[in-house]
Amino acid sequence: MNYTDLGYLRVGAASVAVSLANPAANAAAVLDTAAQMAARHVSIGCFPELALSGYSAEDLFFSDALLRDVKPALAALCRDNPLPLLIVGTPWRLNDGRLLNCAAVISAGRLCGMVPKSAHPNYGEFYDLRWFTPGGAVNEVVIDDELGQFNVRTDQLFALDDHLVGVEVCEDLWAPHAPGTDACLAGAEIVCNLSASNELIAKAEYRRELVRMASAKNLCGYVYASAGPTESTKDVVFGGHCMIMEDGQTLVESDRFNLETQFIQADVDTAKLRHDRAQNTTFRNAPRPRAYRTVRCASPAALPELERSYARHPFVPDDEHEFAARAQEILNIQATGLARRMRAARCEKLVIGLSGGLDSTLAFLVCLDALEKLDLARLNLCALTMPGPGTTDKTLDNARGLTRAANVTLEEIPIHAAVAQHLDDLNHAGEHDVVFENAQARERTQILFNYANKVGGIVVGTGDLSELALGWCTYNADHMASYNVNASVPKTMMAYLVRWYATHRAEPGLAEILGDVLDTPISPELIPPEEGEISQHTESIVGPYELHDFFLFHFLRHGASATKIFRLAERAFAGAYSNADIKHWLGQFFRRFFTQQFKRTTLPPGPKVGSVSLSPRGDWRMPDEAQAEQILAEVDQL
Repeated sequence: MNYTDLGYLRVGAASVAVSLANPAANAAAVLDTAAQMAARHVSIGCFPELALSGYSAEDLFFSDALLRDVKPALAALCRDNPLPLLIVGTPWRLNDGRLLNCAAVISAGRLCGMVPKSAHPNYGEFYDLRWFTPGGAVNEVVIDDELGQFNVRTDQLFALDDHLVGVEVCEDLWAPHAPGTDACLAGAEIVCNLSASNELIAKAEYRRELVRMASAKNLCGYVYASAGPTESTKDVVFGGHCMIMEDGQTLVESDRFNLETQFIQADVDTAKLRHDRAQNTTFRNAPRPRAYRTVRCASPAALPELERSYARHPFVPDDEHEFAARAQEILNIQATGLARRMRAARCEKLVIGLSGGLDSTLAFLVCLDALEKLDLARLNLCALTMPGPGTTDKTLDNARGLTRAANVTLEEIPIHAAVAQHLDDLNHAGEHDVVFENAQARERTQILFNYANKVGGIVVGTGDLSELALGWCTYNADHMASYNVNASVPKTMMAYLVRWYATHRAEPGLAEILGDVLDTPISPELIPPEEGEISQHTESIVGPYELHDFFLFHFLRHGASATKIFRLAERAFAGAYSNADIKHWLGQFFRRFFTQQFKRTTLPPGPKVGSVSLSPRGDWRMPDEAQAEQILAEVDQL
């Protein structure tokens, strides 16, 4: 398997130990680190600003000897570079005498181009303009006996096959309009920043936020390599801060203050970045800069293994404190949306069908919060439980316990007789088929809406995002509501939210019942129980929800192909599911996702709480007639 074919590019950032004003020694240090990167399948190696001479060379930049020695050092890098793309900082003097602070881009045995620094700090401890000319307006073609012909200009990109790389130098990132932004708008998916940023109290956090936001607003991978402690001199100390970020997320970050050479590496997902750029109209419609020159370089290194890991539950944060904050935020969004819907409908009553299962329990808790926001008593929540042929004592007890613990009145309306009458009217033979199941679901929905008419309330939906993705709901039954508070909450998030509520907000009695709900198997309970136990287990029919949520996240959020989703799931669920099982349920996911779109086309409103939603009015618009054959054929070939 070559993960480069799936859009991954391994990039590296290094902080080398420099020998001030000794380009030959520095070139050797760069090549040594580049060789280590190459052994790890790195495609792009980014080294600090002025790494060939040392950033702290000061007035030695005026020395003919130093500038003369830069050329053979660059020639050595071109000759011996083992990486598809190597980017290193160097001084460069033009024929007209102007001295530039440049990033030299080297690939396939040649110097592909130089990108000069545009923004030069000349404040505080910095006085770059003493030596260097800003390079934003420079556009020179250089023909050199040792290095051949290359361009010195900011508006050029470097191509590793179809991957485009842009370059900026240190202060360029701090500028109000960063050159890296123009490079991204011109097509660069990766931006490399060669830096020499000194250390001050809190500067590392500020620098980190700059890099993070640059990667986020430009929807790019950002490789940042800063000078290390061997650049420290007189009043300034450098820490060797290196970072690799992608679309606002930190992939890897180095330690600081290490006197020895160090480097980091990470796998950037350029396919994801392209998907996000195509989807993001703000980025897509931003004014483009002047035409950039594209320089063809070597092909990227093959990636036999992916070093990047993916969470099994991408909707749920791993960090407990982060999840606590997110849980409160989700419940607030749900409750606020419902409260606003009540106010717009000029009603003070909520009607909810309480099955005793996970989804209706979370919706019940949201209803309590919405009433509290509106300063309405809990008696305004009309909870109905409608036991039928498939209902077990356990879920019925859960429903009773929830309302009792929350001091909410529960009305029990059995549907056995009504369903039997309806099936008799249809001359139904009595099989436990889809007619038998859907008759129960539609009878419950009829009761809920008519009861809402009776009390002047609205029906609160309970179905979740995962069920909507799979179409695991009955059309015009539990599929329908006045407002569905769970519409964009995936199943894997449900349990975490209810558990968090039980731990942090519920009184002891309610917390105990919530624990019972969490222990109840997921089931629609539309088939009669066996010996009093639930006989219809959802996950044995449609597959494990943790797999489906993983598939859904990577398909909708990142636009990933079936092959890519399979490979990521193969890694994430190693030891939990066999590859055969993952392949089977992936096929089921796509088959159901495509055939069940007609249900999502007519969804009721509900609050969007995360980056993935299936609302036909916003996030996901797809024809009901779309075919899945091509994707299913791809799954079959896995």
